[in-house]
Amino acid sequence: MIYGNQVENHYLLKAIETIKRQIIIISYDYKILASNCNPNKKYFLNKSSKEGEICYHALFNFDFPCKNCPATEVKKTGKPSLKRIFIDDQENECKENNFCACLYAYPMAANAGDMACDSDEAAIVVLDFDLPSLFKCDEKRVTSNSFLRNLINSAADGVIAADMTGKIIIFNKAATEISGYSRKEALEHLNIRDLYPQGDAYKIMKKMRSGDYGGNGLLKGHRQLSVRKDGSTTPIVLNASIVYEDDKEVASIGFFHDLREAKRLEAEIEKMQIQLLQAEKMSSLGKLAAGVAHQLNNPLGGITLFTQLMLEEYDLNSDAREDLLKIQRDAERCSAIVKELLEFARQTKREVKLQNINKIVGRTLFLLRNQAIFQNIQIIEKYDPNIPEIPVDMQQLNHVFMNIILNAADSMEGSGVLEIRTFLKGKNGISSDGVNILHDNDGMVHITIADTGPGIPAPILPNIFEPFFTTKEEGKGTGLGLSMAYGIVESHQGKLTAENRPERGAIFSISLPLKKENHQF
Repeated sequence: MIYGNQVENHYLLKAIETIKRQIIIISYDYKILASNCNPNKKYFLNKSSKEGEICYHALFNFDFPCKNCPATEVKKTGKPSLKRIFIDDQENECKENNFCACLYAYPMAANAGDMACDSDEAAIVVLDFDLPSLFKCDEKRVTSNSFLRNLINSAADGVIAADMTGKIIIFNKAATEISGYSRKEALEHLNIRDLYPQGDAYKIMKKMRSGDYGGNGLLKGHRQLSVRKDGSTTPIVLNASIVYEDDKEVASIGFFHDLREAKRLEAEIEKMQIQLLQAEKMSSLGKLAAGVAHQLNNPLGGITLFTQLMLEEYDLNSDAREDLLKIQRDAERCSAIVKELLEFARQTKREVKLQNINKIVGRTLFLLRNQAIFQNIQIIEKYDPNIPEIPVDMQQLNHVFMNIILNAADSMEGSGVLEIRTFLKGKNGISSDGVNILHDNDGMVHITIADTGPGIPAPILPNIFEPFFTTKEEGKGTGLGLSMAYGIVESHQGKLTAENRPERGAIFSISLPLKKENHQF
């Protein structure tokens, strides 16, 4: 019969033998002193191993200790050690797809406990913690982390997180495009404060903490400038939040939505709206001008006629004759304005034919270049010979070119350079003569007229095509020339724009379609 401690020891040994975890006691020279010898462990390469054998040879068939052996760590430090080892039965090293064991080792002093005997010596206990479920959870964690990294990196908005010192800990691909910094630069050297104008990072944190901008610890839809690596700025919409751990602030994360493309589209839409308003304004004023012109024509004709009769039929003194001549001159000037109003209102007949645009421009210059105002102006002509004939009214376009060229000469006060170019749009925004074009319109012929004058003052640039708008002295211009030019180009389904050149002067750009498409002349 078994009594007292013998009963306890019996059950204890029985429990050790039947436990699913493997327990091995080894000496400091790696000899197996005792083991529950569970031969079902998948890494038991030598199932006939016995006490007295070297553990790494008996268990793994190695010729030397495992690289990550916890027993070796216990020998060095005298403290418990938990190690995870990957098993390769040939090279004693970690190999991808090899199974692994998680081993815990701790020192066991000599003569420890009630079970001590004369043969007791200092030893190391090694316990197997081969937990497949744990490893599967770890694999799932790794997979989940990888998916999360890919998700963040693939986000359309910049995702940037930083700890409470400002050190960046997350920086995705979109963030590199917005900021100009590489991910490596951001994670190693960049502080979150560097991404904002001076003092703005503090203001943003203050708003997040206030709870007034989306909730406690949140900031929603905040428009902000972000500073790029080169010192320039990018407009963004910032959605940010503070990350808490046990009610303590540990980090912040922000989503940077790049507004550059949206700003560009807004500018394009605004430009189109202005052009539409301009076209509607021209149409309304054209109708008004036509009505006014017809109403004025008859009385002006009467004034001119009766003034001429008085000059011819009456013997008048010089003062009276001079007064009548002044009336006649003013009436004729009014008649000229009425004629321009009728032209502006598109009341004259148009004749659209296929024409060579280079010849039309050349013909206009031929009529103008011998005038006194052009004596000290250098005229540069660059015509693209590949431009096909296009459907236009030659007389109308002569009027357009003449107005713009004369305005350019006036702005240069008779001295400077006038450059006129014609070209087609080519591949990649390059004209067919190899020069970068100013306007990117498919199926269009482009004509640019550039001068070296003082340019157009920015405040009046949006108004230069409005009827009766002029900067000339009274009596020297009606303010209808550019308005008529604008209307003529629009009637050809083209575009007329003006802008200042970066170097100096102004440039007028005319785009005309290559093909006729339901022109309303």
